[in-house]
Amino acid sequence: MTVMTHAMLKGSNVPLDTAAVRAVLRWTPGSGVPDVDASALLLGPSGRVRSDEDFVFYNQPRHPSGLVRRLPKKRDSQGLTDTVEADLGSLDVSVDRVVIAASSDGGTFRSVSDLRILLYDATAGPDAEPLALFSVTAETGEETAVICGELYRRGDGWKFRAVGQGYPTGLVGLATDFGISVDEDAQEAQEAREARETPGQAREAGEGARSGPGSFPEAPGGRGTAGDDLEATTALPAPAPGPDLDLTVAHAPVPGPVPPQPTMPPPMPDRAPAYGYPQGAAGGPQGPGGAPVNHAAPAYGYPQPVTGPEQNPAPEFRMPPMGPQFVRS
Repeated sequence: MTVMTHAMLKGSNVPLDTAAVRAVLRWTPGSGVPDVDASALLLGPSGRVRSDEDFVFYNQPRHPSGLVRRLPKKRDSQGLTDTVEADLGSLDVSVDRVVIAASSDGGTFRSVSDLRILLYDATAGPDAEPLALFSVTAETGEETAVICGELYRRGDGWKFRAVGQGYPTGLVGLATDFGISVDEDAQEAQEAREARETPGQAREAGEGARSGPGSFPEAPGGRGTAGDDLEATTALPAPAPGPDLDLTVAHAPVPGPVPPQPTMPPPMPDRAPAYGYPQGAAGGPQGPGGAPVNHAAPAYGYPQPVTGPEQNPAPEFRMPPMGPQFVRS
């Protein structure tokens, strides 16, 4: 029986008469053409992987169930091939889709010529014609990963859909969109490599951005637009202390010996008495009991008041006659 190959357009689908398929990626190698790697993701009804084990690629070429596996690359008369085989009929019912993807190493898909995905019946002989063929073309030229097609359940059978959805963020961005936990070191290494190969191009497209609309549904939980996860308000950072601001706690100094205090000068002596009136001392005026009497220095010509018996004048004392200026008229 002759098998008719379906030449597919982007977004078209075809029913499969077999549950065991072989998806072959083929391209033309050459100078400046990056290497291409095939990979597969087993998705649940939510559109995401059930665990990281559902990612089959060059570092994990076989699913734990053994039902999806990546075969070694081959060279034939038409170019290089990288192949993924899947036993769809034996997959767990929790697997709703198997996504077949390609990633480039050493450049973008702009430089890859004649990239095609061919779907074969895995139970047929090596010379069998493909069931379907889809030519994958770069839409922006900056893609470093692309979903070539998907195998999905439809009732009790399976179908194949041609997708052609590109990613400028490479296999890391594609895998992350479907729930794969990507090692940060591997992600940084890929971003650094892409920056060297296509400086600024992937960044201009924006992380997680895709190359075109396409028919492939957006995986739940994919990247949103910039700012989706930012809070409505942004708290201003506390001002940093200036270079001269000491924030250490000040402690009281430890008590030490008290330094000698300056002595006060001796009090000034009383002023010397006016001429002829010495200080109260030996030989000077004396009070009761013979104690010397100190008097403030009187002004010149105004002797101190006299104490003791001298207060009563002698009986023969007479006031001098007053001058005419003091006589009443």
